[in-house]
Amino acid sequence: MVIFALMHAVAAQTDAMDKNKVPGILPSGFGVAVDRDIEKIREATVKFKVAEAAEAAGYKRANECIEYQPAGAMGYHFENQALRDATLDVEHPEVMVYEKKPDGTFQLNGVEFIVPTSAWTSNEPPRVMGQALKKAERLGIWYLHVWTWKASPSGIFADWNPDVKCVDASAMHHH
Repeated sequence: MVIFALMHAVAAQTDAMDKNKVPGILPSGFGVAVDRDIEKIREATVKFKVAEAAEAAGYKRANECIEYQPAGAMGYHFENQALRDATLDVEHPEVMVYEKKPDGTFQLNGVEFIVPTSAWTSNEPPRVMGQALKKAERLGIWYLHVWTWKASPSGIFADWNPDVKCVDASAMHHH
């Protein structure tokens, strides 16, 4: 009986671990704390898989599709201006990053954390999930992408995702 109970406990634990496995996303390879943050982001943003839900929550589509080939694309950014301050919270990312599917619907691929450079007084970059944000001087922001819903072959914190496409002819090209 003890052996059966033990086998059952191990099986249950394995199921729990498998549930938290997402190919290319979890485990992240950045350790337990980052994995836990990724899970928190996914729990907090699952409701925004429908772009209209993000818009209803104050996320406004900020631009056209952004790509930089051959590195890939970021996609469409839906930004919540009310969250643009010096505070970073994994459960409230400043931006939802979507990809427009050929049928015109939006697919949530990840999030972006943003701190306006004007709001940041430290000489050190802001950090979230143990990562230093990158500076986009021209845009006046510190930023970090996290590919929480669509794995990026370039890495979970990469700017560009080679598997994301801009299907619109009017795609903006960053140079």
